Amino acid sequence: MSFEIIFVFFLLAAALALFSTDYVSFDIAALLIMISLLATGILSPSEGLAGFSNPATLTVAAMFVLSEGLRRTGLLNTIGQLFTERIKENYWGGLIQMLLFISFCSAFINNTAVVVIFIPIVIHIANRIDVSPSKLLMPLSFAGIFGGTCTLIGTSTNILVSSIAQDQGMEPFSMFSFAPVGLMFLASGFIYLFVYGIPRIPARREHKQLTKGYKMQEYLTDVVVTEESDLAGHIFHPEELTNALDLDVLRIFKPDSDSSAQRNEVKIEAGDILRIRGSAKEIDKLLKSNEFMLKPAHEWTDTDLMKGRDALVEAVIAPESSLIGKTLESVDFFERFGAVPLAVRQHGELQQEKLGKLKLEGGSTILLSMSKDRVQEVDRNPSFIVASEIGEMRSRPDKTFPVLAIMLGVVAAAALNIVPIVVSALAGVALMVLTGCISAEEAYQAVNWKVIILLAGVIPLGTAMNKTGAASLMADQMIFWLSGLGPRAVLSGFFGLTMGITAIMSNNASAALLAPIAIQTAQSLDVNAYPFLFAVTFAASLSFITPFGYQTNTLIYGAGKYEFTDFTKIGLPLNILFWILATIFIPVIWPF
Repeated sequence: MSFEIIFVFFLLAAALALFSTDYVSFDIAALLIMISLLATGILSPSEGLAGFSNPATLTVAAMFVLSEGLRRTGLLNTIGQLFTERIKENYWGGLIQMLLFISFCSAFINNTAVVVIFIPIVIHIANRIDVSPSKLLMPLSFAGIFGGTCTLIGTSTNILVSSIAQDQGMEPFSMFSFAPVGLMFLASGFIYLFVYGIPRIPARREHKQLTKGYKMQEYLTDVVVTEESDLAGHIFHPEELTNALDLDVLRIFKPDSDSSAQRNEVKIEAGDILRIRGSAKEIDKLLKSNEFMLKPAHEWTDTDLMKGRDALVEAVIAPESSLIGKTLESVDFFERFGAVPLAVRQHGELQQEKLGKLKLEGGSTILLSMSKDRVQEVDRNPSFIVASEIGEMRSRPDKTFPVLAIMLGVVAAAALNIVPIVVSALAGVALMVLTGCISAEEAYQAVNWKVIILLAGVIPLGTAMNKTGAASLMADQMIFWLSGLGPRAVLSGFFGLTMGITAIMSNNASAALLAPIAIQTAQSLDVNAYPFLFAVTFAASLSFITPFGYQTNTLIYGAGKYEFTDFTKIGLPLNILFWILATIFIPVIWPF
């Protein structure tokens, strides 16, 4: 093997390691790979930087904006609320209608965006009908994944592999190329969910009250400022009280008012009540002086933390959030959002103490005490998904028809081959901005730039694998092990391999790494490459066995209080079912 092939294999191993761990974020890992290929001269600058101008990268960016434009109309929220009454009247009938609607939307809007919109809606529905939200959130995620596999624009993975095929001299996928097998997966997936899956999903999240769900009873305390307190007569500065203790002052209450006051810029007087988050041990340290007097304990409810202009918000850290890897202390929630973190649920574990040193991860859920007038700041921030009903965005219903017309035009133009999807998608973005459906600033904010950097960084690795011959060498190994069983066995091997890799790393990364190998394998076997590409594409999207294999699973992980094994128990049989169906039917729809 040449140095170039050895180095590409080294980068491939490094990519697998970096994408499946938290050592660096996946976008930085992709950039390091791209820089390495440029620095060694394996790729020229034009080849190494081509990922930024690749049609897949631009199309995915445009779809983020188009999805955001539709989200801001409030249409999906309005329709989602209609399912509350339907499910209340007929649980199973209403549930299947809602999940089918989610799948339909996910076929034409980025499926992650659809799930983001429906998380608070589904939690509200579950509370209204007295069902654990855990029973509905996993089906929500799975339905979004099912729908995303049915069209070219349903998920960024489909767009990416289509672009890779085009770069290899093949015809790109059409808008509905995925539909025959995608609809089969959707139908079989729904049958599986309603016959086997949903009845076996554990009811992990039981409490309608967030304070009870996050076990805040022992971590909330009211103390009264005494006459002897040094704070009396001075403007309150939180750090003076909490600098040496693991405590946070949530609000300050004046004895002559039931409404809450701001946490800072308040003049403290004797008799004022400070509501504090902290353990009993830390409160005992505070009470050793005579500056504070403990108020009698009582049963805390959400209402206690939602008086006046106070809000209690449950926020999920988005899978590609810029906050991943940062500590709560470094983020400074109060400075940025006027919010105080009360507790964090991460990897199925709940933490209420030493929050400042806790590193955030994708899917972590944070319980925040904050002002109602600043909730929209959190809701608009792409780093968060607000799971609380209060997070519903102010809608623009007057833009509903223009947005729908633009979306229909984008899909129709691409489906009828009038223009390539990248052209119709970018034209749709321009029309949305020009018609005021979304502002230019909102359009920039809607793009998940970490995903864009990921695509731009991993596409050159596929180019390098082809250019150096590394892809051909790996294809030869796949053929050596499976070719004796026929091309169908090789296709099945690619599906299983992609499915396994996607369970521990980004679906886009796994598709970008394996698609070039699939093409080379087909060429070596002298068979049609499309069945292999469809196998890789479907397997990269249909990941159910871990909460990290697909973004929508990560989003509902903390919100549903799931354990890691819940996804394996429900998702593994589903993945095996799809693996068998793919092995049988993909070669039937797209013959070798």
